Amino acid sequence: MRGLEATYPPSWHVTTIEANTSSPLPDVQAAVTAALASPLYTLPLRQMARRTMSVCIVFTDATQACPDKILVPALLRELALAGVPEEHITLLCATGMHPSSTFEEKIAKLGADVALRYQVMDHDAHNPASLANLGTVGRPHLNLPADVPVFVNRLAAEADLLVATGSVEPHPYAGYSGGGKNVVIGCGGEATISVTHSPAFLDDPRMRLGRVAANPYQAVIREGAKRAGLDFVVNVVMDADRQMAAVQAGNPVAVHEQLVASAMRLFEVPVPHQYDVVVAGVTTPRDENLYQAVRAPIYVGLSPTPVVREGGVVITSARCPEGPGRGPHEQRFFDRMSQASDLNALLSDLRQCGIQAGEQRAYTLAQVLVGHTVIIVGAECPDVVRDCKMVPAATMDEAVSIARRTVGDQASALVLPHALQTLPVVGGY
Repeated sequence: MRGLEATYPPSWHVTTIEANTSSPLPDVQAAVTAALASPLYTLPLRQMARRTMSVCIVFTDATQACPDKILVPALLRELALAGVPEEHITLLCATGMHPSSTFEEKIAKLGADVALRYQVMDHDAHNPASLANLGTVGRPHLNLPADVPVFVNRLAAEADLLVATGSVEPHPYAGYSGGGKNVVIGCGGEATISVTHSPAFLDDPRMRLGRVAANPYQAVIREGAKRAGLDFVVNVVMDADRQMAAVQAGNPVAVHEQLVASAMRLFEVPVPHQYDVVVAGVTTPRDENLYQAVRAPIYVGLSPTPVVREGGVVITSARCPEGPGRGPHEQRFFDRMSQASDLNALLSDLRQCGIQAGEQRAYTLAQVLVGHTVIIVGAECPDVVRDCKMVPAATMDEAVSIARRTVGDQASALVLPHALQTLPVVGGY
């Protein structure tokens, strides 16, 4: 992967691993069409829809590498076959707490024809008038660490037919993304996002990268999606080269479970031990800002068994042309990290006072930084990197030199060219 080339000390033992290989689908259009024609545990969309129905299709925002330009038109063709008028259909971008999408991003996500012909809206987590209150998911019912108020965008919750796209890949909270996440979190209210990203949830050992079973975050997603009336999803698994490796449509839980099984076979790779240094690559769109790029060291440092040892170093290459990021979520992250004088004090303060949406990234990054050094290579905002308690480096060779001073001449290094699509499982042989 470009940007990760480096000259390592000859005494280091360097290993590179990628996600397991798979054969990309040879004809993605045909595969999506076939999935829609034979959905899991539900009728085909063309049979579910009626001419008089209002329909909301939730699609992913620009931070997600989901092929909505293929998936959304395929869903629209199904609705057209059912006779649903175009004016009855709303396309809702699941921005969560991220910035609203630009017109150019809508074009890139949906294609010009769809973006110009249909009503395309952005979710607004901050506007109470735009949210439907779906009640509280209680702790005893689903064995949660805290009660969760469920607020979902009215356009989604009040539609006669609710459909969503999504990509199933490793996720630090949900275990694996996809299923109902785009509706419950991507179109969720700030209260819902804040509680599910609070220390009570983040400190729960069941809520970890790659873990779906008994995961409280996942339980909220599934219950919230049911309450919102999520009827139908089309989800994909994308390989490390962003080629479609699998697609399924139908019942949200059935689709998610089947694709999680596929994703685990693809993304989870056994490694024999922890490493002194991990080089964690990120690709577009995750390298656009620091808020997204630090997912890589967080994935590496907070997996069920971290692949980097205590006191080790994580190196991530990311240009971050947007600096910390351009939304309120990202600004909260930066404010917390830059204003903190002590990382342990930051963690204690967030535990005691609570977390606003966006600050969860500061919380999880601080947990990694307490025990590790994180180096960001090639960032266009080195001062922002420093303010966030990480080390900027202009080149990979400079980063390796910094790491060498930390871990010494006899060290092991693991290179993950696609860190967000590769989940090393320590001792998984």
